[in-house]
Amino acid sequence: QVQLVESGGGLVQAGGSLRLSCAASGRTISIYAMGWFRQAPGKEREFVATINWSGLTTAYADSVKGRFTISRDNAKDTVYLQMNSLKPEDTAVYYCAARIDLSISYSRHEYRYWGQGTQVTVSS
Repeated sequence: QVQLVESGGGLVQAGGSLRLSCAASGRTISIYAMGWFRQAPGKEREFVATINWSGLTTAYADSVKGRFTISRDNAKDTVYLQMNSLKPEDTAVYYCAARIDLSISYSRHEYRYWGQGTQVTVSS
């Protein structure tokens, strides 16, 4: 079993930055692909970013490309999401997820383990 705990969310003004962290315990995530997803009120959970086991391959949703950066530190079993130039439409609960596979995936259905989420609110 893998437990994932997100942190770093909060309230920020439009144009600001936040860095989310996702710390894993129970089992190393160094051989798992990881992803970030988000869910706004009344909407489905959507893909934000994904990273493969080594960190050499990443992918992003079009809505965050060029503003968000996913990274990982396998020695710390931690994944990060650096969010810059935040917009009000980025407001959501952000979830970290682990996939039992080396390669990336855009689909939330392919992720086995999920964190509890961290709230990000961007004010205009």
